Amino acid sequence: MNFLRGVMGGPSAGPQPSGAETIQKLCDRVASSTLLDDRRDAVRALKSLSKKYRLEVGTQAMEHLVHVLQTDRSDSEIIGYALDTLYNIISNDLEEEEQDDSEEENLPKQIDDLGSQFTEIFIKQQDNVTLLLSLVEEFDFHVRWPGVKLLTSLLKQQGPQVQQIILVSPMGVSRLMDLLADSREVIRNDGVLLLQQLTKSNAAIQKIVAFENAFERLLDIITEEGNSDGGIVVEDCLLLLQNLLKNNNSNQNFFKEGSYIQRMKPWFEVGDDNCGWSAQKVTNLHLMLQLVRVLVSPTNPPGATSSCQKAMFHCGLLQQLCTILMATGVPADILTETINTVSEVIRGCQMNQDYFASVNAPSNPPRPAIVVLLMSMVNERQPFVLRCAVLYCFQCFLYKNQKGQGEIVSTLLPSTIDATGNSVSAGQLLCGGLFSTDSLSNWCAAVALAHALQENASLKEQLLRVQLATSIGNPPVSLLQQCTNILSQGDKIDRRGSKVQTRVGLLMLLCTWLSNCSIAVTHFLHNTANIPFLTGQIAENLGEEEQLVQGLCALLLGISIYYNDNSLENYRKEKLKQLIEKRIGRENFIEKLGFISKHELYSRAAQKPQPSFSSPDHMMFDHEFTKLVKELEGVISKAIYKSSEEDKKEEEVKKTLEQHDSIVTHYKKVIREQDQELEELKQRVNTLTSQNEQLQATVTQQVSQIQQHKDQYNLLKVQLGKDTQHHNSHGDAFQVNGFQTEEVSRLKEELEEWKTKHEVLQGQLRERESMSENLKSPQLEMGTAEQSSQTSKSGGLEHNDELQKELEVLRSQIQLQAAEISKLQLENQKLQKAAADPVLGDGATAANSSDLEGRLQQEIKELKSEVKALSEEKEVLKQHLDSSSSTVAILQDEKSRLQQEVAESKKEQDDLLVLLADQDQKLLALKTKLKDLGFPVEDDDDIESGDQGDEDEDGDEEEQD
Repeated sequence: MNFLRGVMGGPSAGPQPSGAETIQKLCDRVASSTLLDDRRDAVRALKSLSKKYRLEVGTQAMEHLVHVLQTDRSDSEIIGYALDTLYNIISNDLEEEEQDDSEEENLPKQIDDLGSQFTEIFIKQQDNVTLLLSLVEEFDFHVRWPGVKLLTSLLKQQGPQVQQIILVSPMGVSRLMDLLADSREVIRNDGVLLLQQLTKSNAAIQKIVAFENAFERLLDIITEEGNSDGGIVVEDCLLLLQNLLKNNNSNQNFFKEGSYIQRMKPWFEVGDDNCGWSAQKVTNLHLMLQLVRVLVSPTNPPGATSSCQKAMFHCGLLQQLCTILMATGVPADILTETINTVSEVIRGCQMNQDYFASVNAPSNPPRPAIVVLLMSMVNERQPFVLRCAVLYCFQCFLYKNQKGQGEIVSTLLPSTIDATGNSVSAGQLLCGGLFSTDSLSNWCAAVALAHALQENASLKEQLLRVQLATSIGNPPVSLLQQCTNILSQGDKIDRRGSKVQTRVGLLMLLCTWLSNCSIAVTHFLHNTANIPFLTGQIAENLGEEEQLVQGLCALLLGISIYYNDNSLENYRKEKLKQLIEKRIGRENFIEKLGFISKHELYSRAAQKPQPSFSSPDHMMFDHEFTKLVKELEGVISKAIYKSSEEDKKEEEVKKTLEQHDSIVTHYKKVIREQDQELEELKQRVNTLTSQNEQLQATVTQQVSQIQQHKDQYNLLKVQLGKDTQHHNSHGDAFQVNGFQTEEVSRLKEELEEWKTKHEVLQGQLRERESMSENLKSPQLEMGTAEQSSQTSKSGGLEHNDELQKELEVLRSQIQLQAAEISKLQLENQKLQKAAADPVLGDGATAANSSDLEGRLQQEIKELKSEVKALSEEKEVLKQHLDSSSSTVAILQDEKSRLQQEVAESKKEQDDLLVLLADQDQKLLALKTKLKDLGFPVEDDDDIESGDQGDEDEDGDEEEQD
C-alpha cells in the first residue's frame, strides 16, 4: 500500500519516481501479482494515469490490460477499470478537450495518429474485438457501459476494419442490437451512438441491423422522447435511421413494407403557436425532413420512389407537410427544407401533383399554394436558398405532369387572363419575374417557364399566342418577340446581379421553346433581327464570362437550322449554313458550341435535379437543360457539315421512314387490337369454362340429390310394406261374428249410398206430384168449356195417364228401396249387438282395435301423401336435369366455336407478323443506307421505347378522363 500511496502522490521520503517508471511498476504488479485486490488497485492506478500519460500507458500496459480482460472476467470492478483505461488510451475526445488553446494548432494531427495507432494495435488480434463483444453482453453496468464506449471509439478510429471483424463474428451485430432494449438510458443512448458508427458506409451491416427490428425500436425511442420536441437522443436516432436508409434500396423497401412511413406523420404535427422554437427542435425537424427526402430521392429506383410517394399521400404525410408549408411562424431554414421535401414527394407522381395543385394558402381571399410560392421566388427580398427551394418545387410539380403544364400555360393565354385584376395568376408572376430588373428573378422565371414547356410540343405552339402590352399606345408584342428584344438589348438595361445571368436564362428558355417545334422556329426566324444578332454574338471575341453566352447563341442558331422546315425562303437550312460559313466559320461555330459542356457550372448542374448553388452568381444552368444540350450538341454539329444534297436525301429518307413508321405503327395498332380481342376471347372462354364447371358441379349435385331421394323413396316403400303386413296380422285378430272390420265399413258405405239414392228419389217424387197438381188445376177451370176441341182434350188425358203410370213406377221403386234400406238397417243392428255382446269379445279389446285401426289408417294416408310428394319432386328434378344437360350441350358448342375463332385470330396474326417482318427488312435496308451516308439513325430499341412512352401517355390521359 505504501507503493500505491507513492504512485497516487502521497507523502514519501526520497526522490519521486518518474511517470514512465511508475507505469512500468504498475504494469509489473498487474502481470505478477497473485492477489486480485493488488491487481485491481494497480489497474485503477493505471486508469488514473492514462489521461495524462496516454502514450506511456498505451505502449506499456495495453497487453496487460487485455490479459486482465481475458483472465479476470469474474470480477466486474477490475474489468471496468481495464475497459476505462483502454478507452482513455484509444479515444481522442478526452485528449482534445484537455488541450490548451496554444497547443491546439500543433497537436490535433498527433492526437489523431496516436488514437489510430493504438486502435490498430488493439484490433490486430481479432480475438480482442470478439472478447469486447462478449463483455458488452454482460448486464453489469460497470462492464457494459465502458465496453460500449470503447467499441464506439474503435469504430471511430478504424471503422471499416472493425466493421469487418464484427461482421464475421458470430451474432456480432445481434449482440449490439440488444443495447437498444436496455432499460438504462445511458447505455441505450450510447448504444445508438455505437450503431451510428457501426452502420456507416456498410450496406451488409445496415441490412442486418434493419432486419434485427431496428426501425421499430428507434421509432419507439423517438416517440417516447417526444418526437420533434425531444432532446439530443432523438437527433441520434434520426442520424442512425439515415445511415440505415440512405442509398440502401433493400432497407427502404423494408421500411415501406413495414408500414413505418405511417409512423412518421406525428413528427410533423405542429401547433398554431410556432414562435420560440428551440435549437434542438429545429435540428430534429430538419433531420426528420431529410429522412423523408431519403425515401423519395430522385436518385432512388423509380419504382421504389413512386411507392413511397403514394404511401406518403395515403397516410396523410404529404398533407401534413403542406400544412407546415402554409403555416406562419415557421423558422426560415425549416420552411426551406419543407419546400424541398414537398418537392421530392410530388416529383413525377401525378396523384401527389394534383393534390398539391389543390392546396390553398390561408389568406383572404384564398390563393393557390403555387402562386404564393412563385411570389416568393420572384421577390428579391427573400433569402436566396428559399428562392432556390421554390424553383425546385415548381420544377418538381411540372415534372412529367402535362396537366400541370397546361394549367400554367393557360394562365398566360388571352382567353383565360382575369380581366378584373382581382387575383394574380402563376403566368402573370412568371412574366413579371421574366421582365423585372433583378437578374436572379429573370433567370428563375425563365427556367420555370422552360419547365412548363418541357417535352410538350402542343404547349410550345400555344405559347406563341401570348401577347404582352409593353407600354401605353404601342401595339402588343408576342412573348417570343419580347424575349428576343430583351436579349438583344444586353447590358443596356440596368439590372441588379450578374450581367450574363438574364441572357443565359432567356437563351435557355428560347432553346427549350424552339427545340422539336418547327412552328416556333418559323416564328423566331420571321423576326429579321434575330439571326444577325446571333451571328454577331458568336463571331465576336469576347471575354471568358461572355463565352457562355456565345455558346448558348450557337446552340440556339443550331436549333434554328436543325428544326427548320424551310417554310421561309430567306432562312432555309442551306442559306443559314452558308451564313455561318461566311460570318463565323464552321470550326469556330463548333468550338463556341462546345463552350457550354466544358463549363464548370454545367458539370455541377448535370449532377442532380435540385438547384443548389453557393451564391447567386453561380446560378447559370438548369439540370433539365443540361440533358437537352447533351442531346442536341452532336446532331447540330453533324447538321452544320451536311450539304444541300445530303439534306435533300435526309428529307427523303425521313419521309420514307415516317411512312414506314406509320405502316409499322398501323400494324402494331392492328396487332394490339387483335391481342386485345384475343384476350377478350380468352376471357370469354375462361368465363364460359368456369360457368360450365359450375353447371356440371350443379348437375352432379342434383344427381346426387336425386339418388338420395330415390334411396329415401325405396326405404319408405319397404317400411310401408312392413307396416301393411303388420296391419293385416292385427286385422285377423279382430273379427266380430264372422265379419271383419273392413266388411263392416263397406256395409256402412253402401247404407249411406242407398240413403242418398232414397233422398234423390223422394225429391223426384215430390217434383212429379207438384207437376200433377199443376195439370189438374187447369182442367177444373176449363170444365165449362167441353165444347172445345176434342183433340186437345184427348191429348191432355193421354199426358195425364202417362204421368200416373210414371208415378206408380216411382212409388214401386221407392217401396223396394225402402225395403232394402230396412233390411240393411236390420243387419247393421245385428252387427252392433254382436259387437256389444261380452260373450263374443272383450269391449276394451274392440275399442283398442278401433283406435289402432284409425291410427293405422292415418299413418297410411300420411305415407301415401309423402310418396306422392316424393314422386312430384322426382319429376321436378328430372326436368332440372334435362335443362342442365341442354345447357351443357349449348356451352360445349359455344366453346368449340370460340376455339375456332381463336385459331382464326392466331392465323391472321401470323400473317400480319410475316408482313411486319417484310417491312422490318425494308426498314433495315433503308437504315443501313442512311448509316452509309452518315446520317444519324435511331435504333429499334429507341423506337420501341418511344412507342411504349406513347402508350403510357395515352394510358395516363385515359385515367385522367
